[in-house]
Amino acid sequence: MTDDSFKNKKFETIAIHSGQVPEDGAKSVTTPIFPTSTFRADFPGDQSGHVYARWSNPTRVALEKAVAALEGGTHAYAFSSGLAAVQGVLNLLKSGDHVVAVNDLYGGCHRMFEQLMRPNFDIDFTYIDARGTEAFEKSIKPNTKLFWIETPSNPLLHLADIEAAVKIAKKHDILVAVDSTFATPYIQQPLSLGADIVHHSMSKYLGGHCDVIGGVLAVKDEALAERVRFNQFAVGGILGPFECWLVLRGLKTLHVRMDRHSQNALAVVDYLRNVETVDKIYYPGADGKPLPNGMKLSGGMVSFEIKADFEAVKRFVMSTRVFVLAESLGGVESLINHPASMTHASIPKEVREAHGISDRLIRLSVGIENIEDILEDLKTAFAAIA
Repeated sequence: MTDDSFKNKKFETIAIHSGQVPEDGAKSVTTPIFPTSTFRADFPGDQSGHVYARWSNPTRVALEKAVAALEGGTHAYAFSSGLAAVQGVLNLLKSGDHVVAVNDLYGGCHRMFEQLMRPNFDIDFTYIDARGTEAFEKSIKPNTKLFWIETPSNPLLHLADIEAAVKIAKKHDILVAVDSTFATPYIQQPLSLGADIVHHSMSKYLGGHCDVIGGVLAVKDEALAERVRFNQFAVGGILGPFECWLVLRGLKTLHVRMDRHSQNALAVVDYLRNVETVDKIYYPGADGKPLPNGMKLSGGMVSFEIKADFEAVKRFVMSTRVFVLAESLGGVESLINHPASMTHASIPKEVREAHGISDRLIRLSVGIENIEDILEDLKTAFAAIA
């Protein structure tokens, strides 16, 4: 499935060129959109090309080749949303299986795990602080089949050592899936560290413009790839051709955007360190510890707690203008979010707080606007609660 034409090129070149092969005969520089549900067959039973769009579509295949190349995988599969892609991983399990997952994870995943998979499909979950690798070993049961790792995690940006987790998993024949949405393949590549599956919500940095919903899974192992592909085809959670085209366009500037996101986020962290109202700052590397997993940047996500009650927190997040109060993240525009009442509201309060997600926590998706405007916006918000 991968396009070998650019396998020896650098990331930036792969992002722009890999998978971008037009198939319309018009010599288009960009990949065309193929809004078709079915394709002509030369004879009954002809499976030589595209047959039906739930199985494959030229625009989707181009995107999947590009993501596979960026992740150093052999195959990738584009789903209708990030959560649909998560379900694509869980569909590899069976009733009675056990999953070890990070305790600081996206609220939608926790909702799926606890309100759907556990009661309806008898899948068991144990949640751990993945910053301590020993927690993986201690949580393994005879029926453990999957480690589900977010790194950096959402919203506390905790980091897990992927290689260390993989070593433990392989001793017990356990699959390792890594949600690398916050990092993107530009910052870390879990497959190269031994993970079996890497997951992205493409609605975030891969798309990069807050204009598309999509998810993707990338893998290396051929047998595993075939299982993922069959499950996607059987269930039908595919991404449409127009959305695939939008993400393809986003990938071409991923490296440029991530450099600026990271640069701006570092400046925000430096500013927050000197704000008396700020209690804690969550940002990879902010604690002085070296970054794991070959990470060369820390990304554009910053979370912090302020010394204030919930009413003041609400005033703060409603006082920004450059930062837009909204769900999601990873767009060129800066977004501000209150996890406890927004992205993680479906998690019971006592569980949220036990995992460190308090009502005082604010999450920033730092965009690529001028940094002076970004910092001035935060100063205005802090003045509103002074």
